[in-house]
Amino acid sequence: MAIMEPQLRQADQPDQAGRRPQASPTGAQPVVSVLTDRCAGCQECVVRCPVGALAMDTDLWVAEADSSLCVGCRQCTRTCPFSAITVEGPALVAPRAPLHEEHANVVLGDFAETRHGFASLAEAMAEANRCLNCPDPTCTRGCPAHNDIPGFIAAVRRGDLAGAHQVLRATSVLPDVCSRVCNQAAQCEGACTWSLAGGQAVSIGRLERFITDNAPVPPPSRQDAGEGAGLRVAVVGSGPAGAGASWALLEAGASVTVYEKDATPGGLCNWGIPDFTLPAPVASRPWDQLVAAGVDLRCRSEVGPEQLDEMLEAYDAVVLAHGAGDPLRLGVEGANLAGVVDATMFLKGAKEALEPGSEPGAFLASLGLSAPSAAAGTAVNGHGPRVLVLGAGNTAMDVARTARRLGCQAVCVDWVDERYALARPDEVAEARQEGVDVRFLRTVSTLEGDSAGRVRVARLATTEQASAAQRPKVLSGPPDELKVDLVVMAMGYRLEARFAQLLPGTPVRKVDDRVPDRQWLASGVLAAPSASNAPVGRLSLGREVALEAAMFPLRPRVWVAGDALTGPSTVVEAMAQGRRAAIALLQAQPRRPHATTRRGDASGGDKAAPRRRLRALVCYQSAGGHTAAVAEEVGRGLAAQGMEVTTLPLVKVGAADMAAADVMVVGSWTEGMVVAKVHPAKAARTWLEHLPRIAGKQVAVFCTYGVAPKGTVAEMRSLLEAKGATVLAEAAFGGHGSSGRAAEKAAVPVFAQKVAQAVAARA
Repeated sequence: MAIMEPQLRQADQPDQAGRRPQASPTGAQPVVSVLTDRCAGCQECVVRCPVGALAMDTDLWVAEADSSLCVGCRQCTRTCPFSAITVEGPALVAPRAPLHEEHANVVLGDFAETRHGFASLAEAMAEANRCLNCPDPTCTRGCPAHNDIPGFIAAVRRGDLAGAHQVLRATSVLPDVCSRVCNQAAQCEGACTWSLAGGQAVSIGRLERFITDNAPVPPPSRQDAGEGAGLRVAVVGSGPAGAGASWALLEAGASVTVYEKDATPGGLCNWGIPDFTLPAPVASRPWDQLVAAGVDLRCRSEVGPEQLDEMLEAYDAVVLAHGAGDPLRLGVEGANLAGVVDATMFLKGAKEALEPGSEPGAFLASLGLSAPSAAAGTAVNGHGPRVLVLGAGNTAMDVARTARRLGCQAVCVDWVDERYALARPDEVAEARQEGVDVRFLRTVSTLEGDSAGRVRVARLATTEQASAAQRPKVLSGPPDELKVDLVVMAMGYRLEARFAQLLPGTPVRKVDDRVPDRQWLASGVLAAPSASNAPVGRLSLGREVALEAAMFPLRPRVWVAGDALTGPSTVVEAMAQGRRAAIALLQAQPRRPHATTRRGDASGGDKAAPRRRLRALVCYQSAGGHTAAVAEEVGRGLAAQGMEVTTLPLVKVGAADMAAADVMVVGSWTEGMVVAKVHPAKAARTWLEHLPRIAGKQVAVFCTYGVAPKGTVAEMRSLLEAKGATVLAEAAFGGHGSSGRAAEKAAVPVFAQKVAQAVAARA
């Protein structure tokens, strides 16, 4: 790390957020201790302390602390790589603002929103003042969209809601939706420095909601001469991923056509999340604005895999955002009895049944259930039909709470321990308050029916689970008997089988098994679980894998985002992936074969667009500097061919660098003993093995060697082709003495020319 100028303390100054630390109600003050024999003077703690309580002793070059400035957030203890800092004492932060909820008796047909935001600007500003405005905000790392959370909170603190929207618009097109449906405890709020310290996080979700409740979300701002001008793009699916992609493409000036199989847009946000969590006007807002801004939305238009080639003839690119539509079903005896349905069928039917002019009783009758005898608007008693919901995730909670509003009893069972459940803890609590019987560590062993073949009894076995990483274990012993009238399988969804062969490598696993880079480690987000016990750091790293994957086409001119890419994910993850896919698409500038590139209006103008320079990324692993020198020479050769060139060591290459390049040139030195076996350098092999799928990406490879390259280049080619890349050229540079150096000097420009010509021929 570069040495910084030592930070000077000024005890009479407010903190970096513009506020003075909160006084302790007990008068106690945190005490910071620096173990100087452990401190290496790396300054990680100084850089990341949000209140200036740490500085450098410039004589000893170790950290020193001023406890009078400390607020007890313990960011320094999580950050220090040598465990050289301890903090004892209270966290000096005001209590979290109370949540305004409505949990009166559940009444028939009442789908009014149950969770409310801040009641006033003063209340929101008080909560905003709890934010420390951390220099390296872990909350932003925890947010799948990487919203600038301190930025929009600072705008709320100023009372500038329009400015807050400007901050959010840089990364999110669904702030009103996400503020209501995000599991903040496992994302932004779980990664808040107060939460990582074991305390109460800033209410980030409610602050985001306050902005959208009190200042309308701005519509798309189309730039007709933007980066997307002349591009015709089809988006399949109108869920969060489709909305994110369409918004980014439209604002860049692309012509966007969206195909949606349902009668109304929105996907899961429309049919899968009840109004008591996500009101219909909020769910429909994004598509109302997109259509008004020029998106061609075609509902009741289902697109199958067999139509993809036809779409690629009509469009420059396709973004597949069709979701994961196949419901999971529990394979137990009796699963095929009448009265066993999936969550999609139940939630869609309930949504339609509660539309104005519809009759909820007719929907219940279609499920074989008796309608409640009470009139709409009366309190739900405990004597209606019993609905058993299999699962205890967010979808299961939606099913159970909807069943209550239809006059039914509701029981949820899930075989996991409640500590490791997928549902938002607050939603589980709300469901219980509304009369849902939620039972963890239970699973259905069999379902039994009556003489007519309708489900009547569920037998529930007990399970145990030692940790989140272990599958629950079903225990022996007699199962419990539960009488039921309807069983709803709400255990989640999976990718549609018909798309499996079309999209190789899906679903992408949201697990990052690489060693985290120093920025992630130094942020402190990986050092401790949040107050909700969620491993927010590891979850965040896993989401980065999915965001990277969304940037690369899985087939030439075909990008995939959201549940279609990873399997079931959250609304904010899908939206963020859709935006990433669209941004990568705009950088790639794909064109149909023989299509005329035009600038002008969305359907094409009368002025031919200038073709941009082709971009090359030359990346390398070098030990002694020889490979780096060759890489620089390759870059100069490509630049001489008219290409725009970026040359980087592998350790500095990011997904955005790779996605933006028309061709990647990957170089490595040859490692090993010629008499045994040689390979690409171990670091290069590891880097290649952990690449996302880069289908259709044009790549060239080279190695440098001292004695003989043997199979080094072939191994690099094999690793890249396994990721879907197209290898255009390969070379090995080396040899002994002046003759070897002369041969290398002559061969490098030839290799660069060959690469440039191959890329130009495919452009």
